[in-house]
Amino acid sequence: MKTGTVNLPLHGGKAPAWLFSRMARLSKELLLLMVSEYGPQEVLLRISDPLWFQALGCVLGFDWHSSGVTTTVCGALKEASKGIEKDTGLYIAGGKGATSRKTPSEIITAQEKAGIDFSHLVYSSKITAKVDNNALQDGYQLYHHCFFFTSDGKQWAVVQQGMNDETSMARRYHWISSIVTDYVCEPHSAICCDRTGNILNLIDKNSRQARQTIAQLSGEKPEKLLRELDMIVNKNSVSVSMPARHHIVTSDMDRNRLKKILLSTYENKPDNFEKLLALPGVGPATIRALALISELVYGVKHSIKDPARFGFAHGGKDGIPYPVDRENYDRSISILHKALKESKIDRSEKISAIKRLAFFYKS
Repeated sequence: MKTGTVNLPLHGGKAPAWLFSRMARLSKELLLLMVSEYGPQEVLLRISDPLWFQALGCVLGFDWHSSGVTTTVCGALKEASKGIEKDTGLYIAGGKGATSRKTPSEIITAQEKAGIDFSHLVYSSKITAKVDNNALQDGYQLYHHCFFFTSDGKQWAVVQQGMNDETSMARRYHWISSIVTDYVCEPHSAICCDRTGNILNLIDKNSRQARQTIAQLSGEKPEKLLRELDMIVNKNSVSVSMPARHHIVTSDMDRNRLKKILLSTYENKPDNFEKLLALPGVGPATIRALALISELVYGVKHSIKDPARFGFAHGGKDGIPYPVDRENYDRSISILHKALKESKIDRSEKISAIKRLAFFYKS
């Protein structure tokens, strides 16, 4: 549910080296002090709150409307966390572009250091990306995935972002493990972006029956499904000219590739929608095809409601989704203020950061 709006016209450019090095330095002090004050779980909770995350960017010297705040802040936190994992009880994996695809291997590296089985975290990383790219087809292709987790492997958070090439707009997705009871049913702590059209939202609670039907259909013989899909699409040729957009429509579907994937799902017969989504090779085209058949042949509708919202962990001023938790909100400010007050950074950096934080608090 939408609780507020912040317009952020983006400014171009990137963080210069002199600024990023200071961001990483200050991030290190913040991580150490927040953990000593409240523990690593609290850090994950704040990371999952988009307003706090944006404010952290300001404290670190990255303006609200600076392009790249998500990737830069996550990058600074990751850089800051290196070598102090035993002190913070936190690991950070992933990042932007090709680095995002290294997340599983980075989790395994952390597993070797901690001596604890983190295989479930590898799954959490992969399924959260699949949910936001395949189960929620909103026109935004993921290009950034940052995975935060505690050294005992019990808690995790995700900050990932997608880009819409047609509008040059970004959409940020926040996750926190403490509220995830079902990966494929409204699992986010927040999704931040303007509303958009052409949504295939299979993670809405109203899409429950659609998820069940899609999972069942994936176990049917490919020939049957393709015949039904052909009747829906009603075309005799397949274009190989790929559009600039990232969202999938029926005209994009490659029948031969789809047949191979459907053969794989038929042979594996996933028990539910989540297991279908987790199968290798199952992407947005497969999910959309099954959703179309589910709705048009079997009459099972899926949600087209855009879930983008500012669903802050602190609540909303109008009481939506719940009244602002002032004690919790003040604690967020206190954590940052105390961390800055006690941190061992240059006086000029400290004063500048506190001024930015004070402005955020008074606004």
